[in-house]
Amino acid sequence: MQAETGIIIMEYNNIKVITRRDDEFPEFLKTMENPPDALYCIGNTRLLTQKKAAVVGAKKCSEYGRQIAVKTGETLAANHIVTVSGLAEGIDGFAHMGALRAGGDTIAVMGCGPDICYPKTNRKIYEEICRKGLIISEYPPGTEPRKWQFPARNRIIAALSNVITVVEAGIKSGAVITATYGAEQGKEVLAVPGNINSSFSAGCNKLISTGAGIITEIDDILWAMGVMPKSQKQENTPMGRDESKVYKVIEENDGITMEHLCKILKKDAFTLNGLITVMEMKGIISYQMGKIFIAKF
Repeated sequence: MQAETGIIIMEYNNIKVITRRDDEFPEFLKTMENPPDALYCIGNTRLLTQKKAAVVGAKKCSEYGRQIAVKTGETLAANHIVTVSGLAEGIDGFAHMGALRAGGDTIAVMGCGPDICYPKTNRKIYEEICRKGLIISEYPPGTEPRKWQFPARNRIIAALSNVITVVEAGIKSGAVITATYGAEQGKEVLAVPGNINSSFSAGCNKLISTGAGIITEIDDILWAMGVMPKSQKQENTPMGRDESKVYKVIEENDGITMEHLCKILKKDAFTLNGLITVMEMKGIISYQMGKIFIAKF
């Protein structure tokens, strides 16, 4: 059903409630400042006992940030580490997407009831996490999102995670709040450095200047967790003849629009849209804000 606010609400009969009196309630949540009274869960609660890394960032992000977030989720999955984030638009959603795409595990910590998909633009990711990962919230079912609930949920994202990674963030973003909670909890905070003229990276650069670790490659997250990275050697993704032609044009015109691509290849948008979708699913290219890029990470 749908709430008056336009937020999509999913009905589930399998919401599990774990209270602080239960053995299953994570010990690190019991001992944190202002612990939640209960966790309302949909999905695999065994993920609460596994190694976890938070991957957080801004709702509005660059193509660079998007690629880093997706690749981080994929790398964590390949190394059997659970990706924790907040299911927000932007970096959070892309990190979840990367983990799921690689067949890994991910936890979404909600700022509303666990049965409410917010934002609604991430409905597909939400539904996939319900089936394959874990949705948790300190708010009971039916609790609609309120502005103050999201900074509060960030303390849980930090507490659940062994390491907090900030990909892109503004100075006063929720991701910086999560990093601050993490530092207060004694967790290692890492940040991806960025262009000093970019508002997307202002929060990350500030975190680094005040003591956060610098991420120079995604494996830095694994090393910070004491995990030896698996070999990153990968075979080239196979492409069909038409895909190879499309790839060559995009490679020569990185950031090309679909209209321009159609003109160069002399093909209609319907045909190319199908190829672009398949290539994006393979991780060969990315399509962001109306432009097509080679996936560099």
